[in-house]
Amino acid sequence: MEAYSVLSRDTGMRNSPYYHTAMTLFEPPAPLAERLRPRTLAEVVGQRHLLGPGKPLPRMLQSGRLSSLILWGPPGVGKTTLARLVAQEIDAHFIALSAVSAGIKDVREAVTEADRLRGRGRRTILFLDEIHRFNKAQQDALLPHVESGLLTLIGATTENPSFEVNPALRSRARTLVLEPLAEADIRVLLDKALSDPNGLVGVQAQPEALDLLARLAGGDARRALGTLEVAASLLETPQEAVTPEQVTEAFGRHLPAMDKGGEDFYNLISALHKSVRGSHPDAALYWLARLLEGGADALYVARRIVRMASEDIGLADPQALRLCIAARDTAEFLGQPEGDLALAQAVVYLALAPKSNSVYVAWNNALSAVQAGDSLPVPLHLRNAPTTLMRQQGYGRAYAYYFDDPQGSFEQHYFPEGQLLELYAPTGEGWEARMKERWRKLRAAHAEYEPEDS
Repeated sequence: MEAYSVLSRDTGMRNSPYYHTAMTLFEPPAPLAERLRPRTLAEVVGQRHLLGPGKPLPRMLQSGRLSSLILWGPPGVGKTTLARLVAQEIDAHFIALSAVSAGIKDVREAVTEADRLRGRGRRTILFLDEIHRFNKAQQDALLPHVESGLLTLIGATTENPSFEVNPALRSRARTLVLEPLAEADIRVLLDKALSDPNGLVGVQAQPEALDLLARLAGGDARRALGTLEVAASLLETPQEAVTPEQVTEAFGRHLPAMDKGGEDFYNLISALHKSVRGSHPDAALYWLARLLEGGADALYVARRIVRMASEDIGLADPQALRLCIAARDTAEFLGQPEGDLALAQAVVYLALAPKSNSVYVAWNNALSAVQAGDSLPVPLHLRNAPTTLMRQQGYGRAYAYYFDDPQGSFEQHYFPEGQLLELYAPTGEGWEARMKERWRKLRAAHAEYEPEDS
């Protein structure tokens, strides 16, 4: 049967230097990243902290005591490749499942197969990609087989295992952290793609183009190789070389990686908050942009910004809270991207504003005092007295109304009987500095009438 090439339908693609690649409707070639997968651990680029001499993985393989593993790292850093190579190194049967589509039924089938092979003296490695997608019941189904040693589990995840993997399963596996590849490592892979027989045979690229791609890839080898493959397809003649412009076109618009409900998201929120608190408007704007470009809910971000105004600026600049509420309303009214500018305005204002967490500290002190103590009764003179019976019982009696009796107002006590707390202490920042002297005088006036045994 004649194979019809997909490339033959496009003149520009037909002139591509790798047009000869057998891209057919029936047997499309594997992506470049797949064709260039390392065949041995020695060929792996990067991850020297795990694979170098004397590092964890070589030691385990040399000892023959390979424990279950959780490989945690961003996309495109070699988690799947590493799992396959580990199985190859110890001549273990390799079963690969994706938690996106697999379920308990698939786990049971893997257990059955592993049990059959154990009878023949062969070990089984179960590779579970995206392990964080398994719910608690599905993860629990793995436990007895991992604990008995029937299955050696290698789970791969982009999410923090501390949050996404059950403690019981996590305690039975060693977590190895994979890092984004350095630009130099990405550059090595790109050079290999142009020289390896399984790569882009005959394709040339300007060094500046490869340097740019190594930088843009952000440590993701799969993205780098995929982009190079697309850039090569843009060439019209074999004599051309891939240029930085073609790399930029092939790369497209890059949206920062962010799991909206995962650790990355909350790390970005934390970085934004701490940059505001540290009075660094440039960094605050950068993290805000990362959040919004990554797809964060603008109104959620706005709520966090309002919180910053109360927690870190407080009474040093009371206008900050008003401005942040206005920014939230503007973001809701205009939507994105127009409303994002109001959030940027609020973030810069907060970063530049004087800082005070005095109310935040005072509120936490008050909560701690209430949570640690007994529920003491409200003094009679502070109680509400809406009925005659209550007034006869002494509710509200002898209460000194400040505007009728200022001195009497200071003489009366406002805490429960026998209790006296110091919760609020103003700072010398901004507007609060002007309040500090009045606070000092008020404290002195109240202290003059405090009981000596309090």
